[in-house]
Amino acid sequence: MEIRIQVSQHFLGPQAQRDGFILLGAFLISFLFIRTSARLMRSPKVPWWPGSVTTDSGLHLHHLVWGIVLLLVSGFLGFAVARDSPWSEILAALFGVGAGLTLDEFALWIHLDDVYWSQQGRASIDAVIVAAVLGGLIVLGLGPFDTSGSSPGISLIVAVLIDVLVCVVAILKGRLLLGLIGVFIPPVALVAALRLAAPGSWWARKRYREGARKLERSTARFERARARHGRIIDAIGGRPSPSETPAPIETERAG
Repeated sequence: MEIRIQVSQHFLGPQAQRDGFILLGAFLISFLFIRTSARLMRSPKVPWWPGSVTTDSGLHLHHLVWGIVLLLVSGFLGFAVARDSPWSEILAALFGVGAGLTLDEFALWIHLDDVYWSQQGRASIDAVIVAAVLGGLIVLGLGPFDTSGSSPGISLIVAVLIDVLVCVVAILKGRLLLGLIGVFIPPVALVAALRLAAPGSWWARKRYREGARKLERSTARFERARARHGRIIDAIGGRPSPSETPAPIETERAG
């Protein structure tokens, strides 16, 4: 009980933690807004919703452009000027908005094509979820390989190395999010490392023989997991359009 009271008293007390909380909130709000806006533009039921920004020459400016500009400006000012309140909070909010606009089109970074509404575009939602979870853990005061209260020594180094190894195994088994969370909360990575690997993961390709019982169990389990994951991603980002062929990034309307 005493620990809980202490945490509640100091939560968001330090300026850095407060800035991180504002940044994370602005990131989530801007992502939800721009994703909702894109879905409304896509829907024939709301033709009154404003469309994308297109120049007179027909060049479509994706919202990641505005996000990159905000990231550059707010990031530069955060380093170049004094970050006293309220400017510190304002710059954190601007950086969060820029991150939300940019990560919403994360799939365009890696495909260099307008895959916003295609199956590949789901990578953007996954990237946002990973960023939000890791950002939330940091804001809550958890650090990577949290060793607060531990004195440096061989035992500490061994503990960190074991944690890294377990996280790597979890990631190789196709459990990226759980492996990254394990950097902050080691038991999460340990559970992921002990469970079956995803059928398409590096671990499964190297260690599960074709027709083996483990591969059959993994395939059946992850088919159900993918179905649940797909429903969640559809609810957040909208259903993809498999029939759409990605067009050049300069001309296609992505939202």
